[in-house]
Amino acid sequence: MAEQMRHKLRTVEGRPVYKLRKAVVEPVFGQIIGRRGFRRFLVRGLARVKAEWKMICATHNLLKLFRSGRSPQSA
Repeated sequence: MAEQMRHKLRTVEGRPVYKLRKAVVEPVFGQIIGRRGFRRFLVRGLARVKAEWKMICATHNLLKLFRSGRSPQSA
């Protein structure tokens, strides 16, 4: 597996694809860990961990909306 990734990174086609990782999902995890200080789950059990993760994601998204300064539009 590691050798496949090394080979992919050496190809002209593989480099741009690998660079997309920064633009897609991974920054969100860095922001949640770095800015929010989330390092570990506070509960045990899969159902409770899923619920806690959903809460963390919801607050992350709400904070992004709040900090954007945009006012809500009426329907």
